[in-house]
Amino acid sequence: MNRANADIRNAVATNGFRLWELAAALGINDGNLSRKLRTELPPSEKRHLYEVIAAMKAQREGQNHVKN
Repeated sequence: MNRANADIRNAVATNGFRLWELAAALGINDGNLSRKLRTELPPSEKRHLYEVIAAMKAQREGQNHVKN
């Protein structure tokens, strides 16, 4: 049995983040994000989450660039 929103969960993990970090970027409580991910999200909402994950990654890469 596949877990609901496995693609979102995988995108978060693959990019080196935790779900609580995604929740913080969204401005919501991590418990609320976990409840939201229990049922499959509509494509428009998934697109938004992918955009936030991409922004988180870009921000992290920008910070790493400044440190080097």
